[in-house]
Amino acid sequence: MSLFRYTKTIFPAIVFFVSNAGDVRADGRDQIHIVGSGTLFPFTTIAAEEFGKAGKFKTPIVEATGTGGGFKLFCEGVGEDKADINDASRKITDSEKATCTKNGVTDIAEITIGYDGIILANKNGAIPFDLTKKQVFMALARWLPDKNGKLVANTYQAWDEIDPKLPKQPIEIYGPGTVSGTRDAFAEMVMEKGCEQFSEFTRDYPEEKERKKVCHNIREDGKYIESGEDYNITVQKLAADNNALGIFGFSFYVQNHSKVQASKIEGVTPAVDSIVSGAYGISRGLYVYVKKQQIGKIPGITEFLKEYTSDAAIGPEGYVTAKGLIPLKPEALKAAQATAKSLAVK
Repeated sequence: MSLFRYTKTIFPAIVFFVSNAGDVRADGRDQIHIVGSGTLFPFTTIAAEEFGKAGKFKTPIVEATGTGGGFKLFCEGVGEDKADINDASRKITDSEKATCTKNGVTDIAEITIGYDGIILANKNGAIPFDLTKKQVFMALARWLPDKNGKLVANTYQAWDEIDPKLPKQPIEIYGPGTVSGTRDAFAEMVMEKGCEQFSEFTRDYPEEKERKKVCHNIREDGKYIESGEDYNITVQKLAADNNALGIFGFSFYVQNHSKVQASKIEGVTPAVDSIVSGAYGISRGLYVYVKKQQIGKIPGITEFLKEYTSDAAIGPEGYVTAKGLIPLKPEALKAAQATAKSLAVK
């Protein structure tokens, strides 16, 4: 289905509906269309609003589809009814690149916007957690070895069954769905690393690609509850349940720190310094991917990217940074700005 048959943002400040591709202006679309990451959604929306206030170009449409869902739309092809930019909380995969190429999207630019950490949070006032990646894997894995070393369905029901030192409460974790870049990054940085500590997976799945696929599988018996790309829903669930944990980006945690508390991972508290340094073990970059073939055809793409990568937006004192984005190091910020500048219409 084409992106513009039905487009709607979930952020209150910007809501757009486009009924179908035939409604695009005959003389060309004059508004940037951005899809992708729920983590980046509020940041990109703020930058889009600031860009629109300048008055030269219309405010871009921003849609939270999840990173994977965004790449699916982004890679559909080139043209006025296709997305121009995809926000991503992980890098594009080889299979997504292949889909893009197959559909004629052959010239893509990647720009790093900032850093983020993935948080496991629970309600303020509830028992705080200090978890290892192995423990998280044991709570969420679809399969685990039994006492005889055979891989069987995960039967853990409570955290203290995994380790007596953990709280005596049921396993209940709200997290993003399969189109989410946060889910993908969590699988790679937590599930995969926890899985590596069980030799049975290497024994039964000696081929690395297949083993990773198995290790990334999350149980489907109700212990993990998909809560979509609107992380406000996750916070609402945590606020109403002393037992629940939720998975989302550090920036969203910052915005809601009065309601939720972050778990330690391997004894490290998530914070700006620990994420930038990599000491916090679930840290990642945030990216925007630009369809260069749309530049010059859709007005304002280069100008928007210059605004988004400016010191005023994502610098240490920027208006996007103030909303929770962890800023790039100076050399990385200069590189992002140089890439944006290089995309000017020739």
